[in-house]
Parts: sequence; structure tokens; C-alpha cells
Amino acid sequence: VCERARVLAGRAGVVEVQRSVTAVLGQDVVLPCRYRAQEQEHVVQVTWLKRGPAGSSAEVAVLNREHGEHVQEPYAGRVLRPAAGPLEDGAIVLRN
Repeated sequence: VCERARVLAGRAGVVEVQRSVTAVLGQDVVLPCRYRAQEQEHVVQVTWLKRGPAGSSAEVAVLNREHGEHVQEPYAGRVLRPAAGPLEDGAIVLRN
């Protein structure tokens, strides 16, 4: 799950994600997440969560414009951003 944690100014834009992404065991997969911002909006943080049983969720990674990336220990070394740049593209690569 990709969530836009904080958006500065104005009305909220639209989060665009694929409902389903197919991955092959042992290979990398890109998990897309794009934010179509309204005028004068700036994405400052993207939070990725893993949904678990009974509606629980666990934080996977936080991408922050000021503080960089923070990946939780079980995913350290396995979560990367496919390209640097604005957080309107909050996609991540989950390795292996």
C-alpha cells in the first residue's frame, strides 16, 4: 500500500496505483505509486505499508523529501527507488 503521508497546500490530488502487481519469486518487482498533484501541491513524504491478516499493517519504507529514505529492518537492502527525483513518483523496487 502506498500512502501519501503529507501534502502541502491546497486541495488533495489523486494517488494512482495499480490494483494488482505480479511478481516472480526470486526476481525484482517495481511497485508503482504516482501522485497527480493539484496546483501548488508538493509531496514531502511517501509511506509504504505491507497489509497483513485481519487488517493489520506494517511499515516497509518511508521516502521523505528532507530526511531521505528509511527502510524497516526486514526490508533493508531490498527496497530501492528506481529513480531519484520528486516524490510525486513514489515507486519502489522490491528486490528478490
